[in-house]
Amino acid sequence: MGARSDIGEAVARKFAALGHPIQLAARQSETLEAQRADLQLRYSVPVTLLEFDALLTESHTRFLAMLPELPEVAVSIVGLMGSQERSEHDHLLASCVMRSNYEGPANILALLANQFEERGHGTLVGLSSVAGERGRATNYIYGSAKAGFTAFLSGLRNRLAKRGVHVVTVLPGYVATKMTEGMNLPAGLTAQPNEVAEAIVLAVKRKKDVIYVRRFWYLIMLIIKLIPERLFKGLRL
Repeated sequence: MGARSDIGEAVARKFAALGHPIQLAARQSETLEAQRADLQLRYSVPVTLLEFDALLTESHTRFLAMLPELPEVAVSIVGLMGSQERSEHDHLLASCVMRSNYEGPANILALLANQFEERGHGTLVGLSSVAGERGRATNYIYGSAKAGFTAFLSGLRNRLAKRGVHVVTVLPGYVATKMTEGMNLPAGLTAQPNEVAEAIVLAVKRKKDVIYVRRFWYLIMLIIKLIPERLFKGLRL
């Protein structure tokens, strides 16, 4: 899910290169025909386009029924950054950001989890964010949704641990994508989509639970989480 994104495209290429059949799910999926054809030709694997809208949760059960086969690995790259400033004054935008980053991806992974559990094997991967580690004034609407998604993935992993189903939480930090285009991101802290994709493939292979794409994000967020609230509330991070 989220095949249109830069990270989604990179993930599809990495798994296709390993011989996995690929199912690309996105809105207006027909516009991804060139990507589908390239993957199929380049890697000699079957590639399917699937129409999917994370916000239309009532359609998710029908979406799963249309899958050509239940995948071994399902990756959710769904998300929307939005604008913190605009979201503070536009409740519809705020709702869209929260639903795009939590409700939609959590709902589809929950449905997949039930089918994976019944089958007895498989891996679910959810792209969350370090923004969910602690609420900050500059992105707390986006961050709160990611915090919820991180907690959801943690609970799902705990539930499925003895059922043969593995759940991976990905915390990438800054990534140079269309979603962050125009933002002044520090080069040393910013990953590329291919880097995120490689980390995901490795996490699936090694059955990692929670991964920071660049490890120093773990230290950065640990420091931020340890700042006492009386001091933290006076900071602008």
